[in-house]
Parts: sequence; structure tokens; C-alpha cells
Amino acid sequence: MSSSVQQTFPLGLHWPTVDPFLFCAHHLDAYPEGDGSFAPAASLAGRQIGSDFEGIDGWRMYHGDRVPGFPQHPHRGFETLTYARQGFIDHADSMGAAARFGRGDAQWMTAGRGVVHSEMFPLLETDRPNTGELFQIWINLPAEHKLVEPYFTMLWDRDIPKVVRTDEAGRRTDITVIVGSLDGATPPDPPPHSWAARPEADLGVWHLTMEPGAEADLEAPASPDTLRVLYLFDGPSLEIDGERIDADTGALVRSDRGLHLTAGDGPVEVMVLQGRPIGEPVARYGPFVMNTEDEIRQAFADYQRDGFGGWPWPEDGPVHGPEAVRFARHADGRDEREAITPA
Repeated sequence: MSSSVQQTFPLGLHWPTVDPFLFCAHHLDAYPEGDGSFAPAASLAGRQIGSDFEGIDGWRMYHGDRVPGFPQHPHRGFETLTYARQGFIDHADSMGAAARFGRGDAQWMTAGRGVVHSEMFPLLETDRPNTGELFQIWINLPAEHKLVEPYFTMLWDRDIPKVVRTDEAGRRTDITVIVGSLDGATPPDPPPHSWAARPEADLGVWHLTMEPGAEADLEAPASPDTLRVLYLFDGPSLEIDGERIDADTGALVRSDRGLHLTAGDGPVEVMVLQGRPIGEPVARYGPFVMNTEDEIRQAFADYQRDGFGGWPWPEDGPVHGPEAVRFARHADGRDEREAITPA
């Protein structure tokens, strides 16, 4: 039988993806204690403030100048799916929506015709480190939905299903089902105009945590046209139908068959992205993803004209206060709120 692994590639901060995915970034930052105003209680000397991506001392400020993160910036023509595993993210956007989320929560935003948002990483703990870890995945929109109204929703950790598989030796594989059904577990609905909202899109975003030596099967996609990529982002190695890939490696795999996965001699973590391609031309420049270069030029002109509706916040990178509360305030005024359980 031919190999299930069609191509492999190394992983870094940004991971290669295939249609309908545009981009995936894995951010893991060992932030120190906070200084009481959400900034690192550490010197920022030697960092390129405003564009700090080098990872000095194991963490980055990104585009933040005091609080780490990404102050206001625009998007058009695609979606962002942000899965936060450790630490917290403070979101604000030009729709007037705001949120604080983390520790297993995910946020899904359809940029559509245009949205401006910020994503800041407040260091809430002043007596211990503030490790932050997130995945941000960009998902393309089909041409007919490139200019839909922006949309923002939360997928709270309590609502994201987890599947547990145990092999014959009792070793566990835990699967967090963020997008796309698996083993009868169905996560919250995607945004209404998302490619993922179409059953035929066969979109899946799954996070696997495997004990050392654990074995687990991953069923074949619903369609052989689906593209599936596995990302081994933590752990020593993974066997895919007997073929070994090593740490920090991605693998494009066949979609006409199921897969048998075997973890190496340490705990393993794998992200799976799959979906049927949209199959349309892609023109992209920075934060804009359209179908033609003319549409990209129009996106810049529209943003320069009215800022996609303007920025309603007093700061470029708002932080939502010291209260340890998960919350989401939607553009329509609906409010969700719950206390944060100590880690």
C-alpha cells in the first residue's frame, strides 16, 4: 500500500496550510509575572518594540508597546479562528464587541467586508508566570461571501466537546473537537457565512493529546477531495500508518483512507486541519484576502476612506481590567460572563 504521508515540512511560528486554510500561527510565550498593570514585570531592553518577534527569554511583545499582543489592525475577506490554550486574550473590535477568553476557549470572527480588531495578552498574574499559548487559524471565504457583514462569536471551553479514546493497553488519546463532528461529538455552530457552515466543506479542526505510545485511529474524511494536514507541534515523534515523523513537523496525508496514529516515547500533541478546497483564485496582501488584485486595491481604498466603520475604543489595544472574568459583549449588546477558575 502506498504511503499515507504525501509531504512533510518543518514547523515554526507560522505553519504552512492548504485550501481552504490560509494561515496558522502557533504562539507559545513563557511570559513572566505581570507588573500589576498587565505588562511584563521585566525589562524590555533589547527588544524591537512595535515588532518584537524574536522570542528573547522565551516570549514576545509582538506589536504591543507595554502589554503584549496585537493592537488594532484591519481584516477583509476571510475568517479568524483563535483557539487559546493557556493565558488570556482581550479582544476588541470595530463592531463594538469585546471579550476576554482563554484556557480552552475559541473565538471565531468573520471579517467579511471589513473589520478592525485588537488582540492583547494581559498578564493578570502578579505572583507567578503568565504562560500564553494560542493558535490563530485563517480560513478563506468563498467569493460570494467575501463582503458579508462582519460576525463575532465565542466557543467557550465548556461547550467544546472532548472525545476520549483508549487503546488496548489503556493508553489515552484526548481529542478536542473545535470544528467538525467527530465520534458523534458536535461543537458549536460556525458563523453563518463560514465555509465551515456548509456540510459538504468537510471542515475539521481537532487537537489531539496522546499519552506515550498511545494508538488511535482517525477516520477517513467524508470526501476524497478533502485535504488533511497533521501538525506534530509537541512531543518527540508520531507514526502515521507506520511512517514516523519527528518533532515540529507537519504532514499532508492522503484523504481516501483512515489513519492509524502511534505516539512516540513521550506525550504527543497534534493539530489536525482538514477541509474541501474552495478552489477559487486567491489574491492576498497583508490583512486582506480577496480573489483579484483589483479587489485588494479596493480593500485598501475602503479602509483608508472610513477605517471599516471606525475604531470606537479610546486605545489601540484595550485591556479589559483586572477582574478575573471570562466574558463576551456582543455587538448587539448581548453579554456573556463567568468567573475564571484558578489554574
